[in-house]
Amino acid sequence: MHVHSHGSGHAHDHSRVKDRRAIAIALGLIVTFMGVEVAAGVAAGSLALLADAGHMLTDAAALGAALVASRLASRPARGQWTFGFGRAEILAAQANGLALLLLGIWIVYSAGRRLAHPPAVHGGIVLVVALVGVAVNLAATLVLARADRSSLNVQGAFVHIATDLAAFAGTAVAGALVLLTGWSRFDPIAGLLVAALMVRSSWSLIRESGRIFLEASPAGIDPDDVARALVADPDVAEVHDLHIWTVTSGFPALAAHVLVAPGADCHDARRRLDRLLEERFHLHHTTLQVDHLARRSQDVALDLGDRR
Repeated sequence: MHVHSHGSGHAHDHSRVKDRRAIAIALGLIVTFMGVEVAAGVAAGSLALLADAGHMLTDAAALGAALVASRLASRPARGQWTFGFGRAEILAAQANGLALLLLGIWIVYSAGRRLAHPPAVHGGIVLVVALVGVAVNLAATLVLARADRSSLNVQGAFVHIATDLAAFAGTAVAGALVLLTGWSRFDPIAGLLVAALMVRSSWSLIRESGRIFLEASPAGIDPDDVARALVADPDVAEVHDLHIWTVTSGFPALAAHVLVAPGADCHDARRRLDRLLEERFHLHHTTLQVDHLARRSQDVALDLGDRR
């Protein structure tokens, strides 16, 4: 069996260090503002502000989990953990998606109650706090936008912050409308729009992390195309037990059993197939077991030992 791997671990570790720095800065901004927004939401009686504060709480938890997961993912493979801890980042992304979904459901419930029985809302406080929130979340979004968003972990953190930015913009509009018209139902309507953004973002994170946990083939790689490309090699007679999956973000892997013609050079065929997989499908982590196809005329002997 041949295991083919490239020394990209150092580059991944360097990228994760930069990602952790960006996540830590965003976390500091979010936590600092979250306390201010909770106090303002209670004072203003605004569901939109309290919904945003709740979302920011999940943002803080999501960013904290992303930091821990990124640090875990940097640990080398050892002992029973033969793939390392890379999937800790995928677990964090899935937790972020579930948190967004649950919070969105709570906001829909609360908005429904407030649409039926709208309380008094202080539009001026809502508007001012929401505008400050836009500035804070814009800064956090710009910081995370420079991180490696091909990582599902970083993408999950970025989605949280970007959704909050959109939510604050909607809340600011709602506060202005309440201030101008006195109609308090603009506030829960803004809350419903926030919830819709949360559910949409959560579905994307849950779907992508679920695909990795269920070991589906990576997006953009069709296993049938890979199998056809391998079989097209003149020495290859058969390919079976073909598996393509994603270990963690940016780490697709392949394993297959390949049978070549009886007179073919197994080692040369394996090197040729490795190059094909790397150049055409960008699969750098492959395990190919290459064996000769048995000749039809080859005798099969069964050794029963000395039975006398």
